[in-house]
Amino acid sequence: MAGMVALLVLAGIGAGLTGSMAGLASLFSYPALLAAGLPPVVANQTNTIALAVSSVGSMLGSRPELRGQAPRVLRLLPLTLLGGGIGAGLVLVTPSDAFALIVPFLVGGASLVLLWRPRADAAPVSSRAGRAATTVGVVLVGVYSGYFGAAAGVVMMALLVRALADSLVRVNAVKNVLLGASNAVAAVGFAVLGDVSWSSALPLTLGLLVGNYTGPAIARRLPPTVLRIGIAAAGLVLAGVLLFRALTSP
Repeated sequence: MAGMVALLVLAGIGAGLTGSMAGLASLFSYPALLAAGLPPVVANQTNTIALAVSSVGSMLGSRPELRGQAPRVLRLLPLTLLGGGIGAGLVLVTPSDAFALIVPFLVGGASLVLLWRPRADAAPVSSRAGRAATTVGVVLVGVYSGYFGAAAGVVMMALLVRALADSLVRVNAVKNVLLGASNAVAAVGFAVLGDVSWSSALPLTLGLLVGNYTGPAIARRLPPTVLRIGIAAAGLVLAGVLLFRALTSP
């Protein structure tokens, strides 16, 4: 029992670091919950609750990068809240087998998009079609985050990097707030109507809080190219793992 608690705390720290810097928290947290003996659906809901609570740490750690970005956040926040609510509802009423098979390709595609370096003089998306595409994309990522969530941050980063045309660490800070809100909406639904292992959620959340708070400080010290390539590479690895799991699961 003590060993499993320690595993979840350490997995939470790793998940918090990768999640706040790259949006890949579930690369550590979800497999750790499965290793703790939780069924996939219970692990998914428990993971979402832990991510939602611990996202406070990444928001606090990202305060320097969030300065001056309130208009962006307030414009995009309702979209992710809507998407997160829809995604949580889908979890409670539909099976996830088919969606789990699509997820690896979504994650892999988003990772490849991140490898495309934006021009230094790139401007934020301003056309009507571009704004509409961003709106739809943010809602869909919110749905994905609330429904399954693994590597939702990679997908959101790929979307926001093109839409906002800002530095990677500032985009990452916006991503942390948006996904935290999406997870929070889904977590409320799971806590009330779902099946959650609270004994596993607590140690995982403690580790996530530590990792989420320290992750942004590490991210702002990394060269942008290293951070972008690191996120993309980790995303491709996770895509492969998720595809293998989807194809081999009974």
